[in-house]
Amino acid sequence: MIVGIPKEVKKDEYRIAILPVGAEELVRAGHTVVIEKDAGIGSGLTNEQYLEAGARLVDSAEEVFAHADMIMKVKEPQAEEFPLIRPGQIVFTYFHFAASRELTQGMIDSGSICLAYETLRDRRGTLPLLTPMSEVAGRMSIQEGAKYLEKPQMGQGILLGGVPGVAPAHITILGGGIVGANAAKIAAGFNADVNILDINMDRLRYLDDVMPPNVNVLFSDRHVIRHQLQLADLVVGAVLIPGAKAPMLVAREDLKLMKPGSVIIDVAVDQGGCIETSKPTSHSDPTYLVDDVLHYCVANMPGAVGRTSTFALCNVTLPWALRLANEGIEKSLASSPELLTALNIHTGKVTNEAVAGTFDLPYQPLTA
Repeated sequence: MIVGIPKEVKKDEYRIAILPVGAEELVRAGHTVVIEKDAGIGSGLTNEQYLEAGARLVDSAEEVFAHADMIMKVKEPQAEEFPLIRPGQIVFTYFHFAASRELTQGMIDSGSICLAYETLRDRRGTLPLLTPMSEVAGRMSIQEGAKYLEKPQMGQGILLGGVPGVAPAHITILGGGIVGANAAKIAAGFNADVNILDINMDRLRYLDDVMPPNVNVLFSDRHVIRHQLQLADLVVGAVLIPGAKAPMLVAREDLKLMKPGSVIIDVAVDQGGCIETSKPTSHSDPTYLVDDVLHYCVANMPGAVGRTSTFALCNVTLPWALRLANEGIEKSLASSPELLTALNIHTGKVTNEAVAGTFDLPYQPLTA
């Protein structure tokens, strides 16, 4: 199989979909790896490293897409890439279809086979290809929140951990999954007053057992959310329904409950966001104000720490890429229930129920 790796074109995206060792493993297995020149520069990986690993470098994305049987990316195809995708071509990347009808329709029209990192479930029911980026985004949410609470960044001028005699920041985390747990872990290390909200009591009991004393767990309902908004200096949106649009937990009118200069970090924005006033932003223009509440809604947060994120992502995607390359798409889907959960669109048909429901499209699961 020919595996193609184009350079990421999404704004402020510095990751690459394969490491040199991944290219070497694919080549050793008898496959060809075609990489666009300088695709790894943002992650500190040079053309020479890929050449030494046996990859073939080409000058343009057009050449990558034209030759490859399978495209591996980090972020969803951008509009300028839609025309490059061929019918029957495998595209293996983060898609987050529920956040964009344009992307969904573009991939339907392309006739390609779309395998989404974020919906692949392993035999334990976890999301192994989403987990590392959720870990990065959760930890970054506190790092960014601390920065934007500073007065020069239009925040309140609050130090997360306070000092003796001055109370620490109050942090509300909406969702106790991977993002929320990692955010809480870092926030706790700052000695902030941390509150995790979730609707899964088993998860809340687990978090209560493993988190330090300055992390409280609360069952999430409308009243609790609104009360927390009144107290919060920093709110982290960390909810996820795999494949589907994120539930809207904070309405525009709720912002009036929040203190001027408080900060919202909506990590769920790549699935549509869980705050009504969220809209995707970029690392070069990350924030905006609504009702004196600062919003940070960067849809590719891990892209800012490209080297860490690339290594974390490629560690978990390579085994699946090897399986797809070794077996081919039809055999892989037939033999692997896990890869079948990653299949979102197959040659014009929406095969993921959550994506189909989001846009009221026909749901057509793959059948033998």
